[in-house]
Amino acid sequence: MQKAFVLKHAGPAPRYTSYPTAPHFHAGIDGDVYARWLGQLKPGQTLSLYVHIPWCDRLCWFCGCNTKQTRKYDPLKTYLSALENEMETISGLVDRECRVTALHLGGGSPTMLKPEDMVWLDKALRSRFQFSEDAEISVEMDPNDLDEDRYDALAQIGLTRASIGVQDFDERVQRAINREQTFEQTRDVVEQVRKRGVRSVNCDVLYGLPHQTRASVDDTIGKIISLHPDRIALFGYAHVPWMKTHQKMIDEAVLPDVTERFAQMNRASSLLTSAGYTAIGFDHFALPGDSLAVAAASGEMRRNFQGYTSDTADALIGLGASSIGQLPQGYIQNQPSTGEYQRQVNQGRLPVIRGFKLSGEDRLRARVIELLMCDFAFSFAAIRQEFGPAAENVLDEAEYLAGCDTDGMVEFSGGLFQVTAKGRPFIRSIASAFDSYFENGTARHSLAV
Repeated sequence: MQKAFVLKHAGPAPRYTSYPTAPHFHAGIDGDVYARWLGQLKPGQTLSLYVHIPWCDRLCWFCGCNTKQTRKYDPLKTYLSALENEMETISGLVDRECRVTALHLGGGSPTMLKPEDMVWLDKALRSRFQFSEDAEISVEMDPNDLDEDRYDALAQIGLTRASIGVQDFDERVQRAINREQTFEQTRDVVEQVRKRGVRSVNCDVLYGLPHQTRASVDDTIGKIISLHPDRIALFGYAHVPWMKTHQKMIDEAVLPDVTERFAQMNRASSLLTSAGYTAIGFDHFALPGDSLAVAAASGEMRRNFQGYTSDTADALIGLGASSIGQLPQGYIQNQPSTGEYQRQVNQGRLPVIRGFKLSGEDRLRARVIELLMCDFAFSFAAIRQEFGPAAENVLDEAEYLAGCDTDGMVEFSGGLFQVTAKGRPFIRSIASAFDSYFENGTARHSLAV
């Protein structure tokens, strides 16, 4: 693909894990609003819980998460006590007949928790929320944290999916991002969790890292394939030092340019599909029998703050500092400062710092963007059926976009708006055409490839 074409379409764009995106959240949504929204959940509705552990024992310079480094365990114990208070407040507002169908522990590094605290956290949640017997339990893992006792604790809490950060196995790349982790360590994690009955393993790989080349990507992908993970997330490194100041530790002079990033992405994608993985959306791959591949094939895949998911819960409840929740009415985000978060929840308050209430047009555009991100297409008839006459303005925009496209990115035929194979790598840029907030916003975003 020509360099000029890539440069034209790979400009900064949101990742669209929500619509509107988080930079448009505002302080008009507070704890009182969130309490009303929680109270409006109906008996029998399903919940997905996300618990944020905002600490690591080392800080990876590439990381875009809300986390901080600590060598001490005391801050985690204090934080867990505050988490329990937030659980107590929220569970008192949510109807007891709502069922939890998924729990995700993220960070930071949830595997920093001591084994007994992992088990305690699971029991604290289950004593306050009704879990489905087949609830998915997923945990983000740092291989450097893990030992036999932690593996056993993860098995005890019913772990069903292990998510392992890999990034790249090249030692030069690892030193440049302060994330040293051998292939052997990673292989051991996969073997240990599978030995304990975990049925799904996900590996996260990055391209566009400092010193990364197509050759190093080839080597990393080959080693990942040898582990036969059920899912692979292939993310482009998001260099946003204006937002994540620790990324200033990365020398921008050794970052691949946008055309090299594009080549690395294409090379990795080709290797994965050749190995039997199904391409899912724009940055995931899964074996055909994995639940994400099944959901994608049936049109039931969703996209939320955790990326592509087969989780179809009615509400996502975020617990912990900086966590984001998604309810039928809109979005909320907790206070990111751990100190202020703990102060508020220890007073029995909901620590919401900002959010967004969805309008009818927001819901329409959110649905169109989600369908594009998940299926690369949407049917005019289906959108009309779901949204009625209100859909016409957005559908007119889609038809106009297809008519103006001279690069072969999208097409409109038989009532179906569809992104072409040529356009799929640039789906974030295409989706932004339906984002009524994008051009007027002041937020800066990472490159779209």
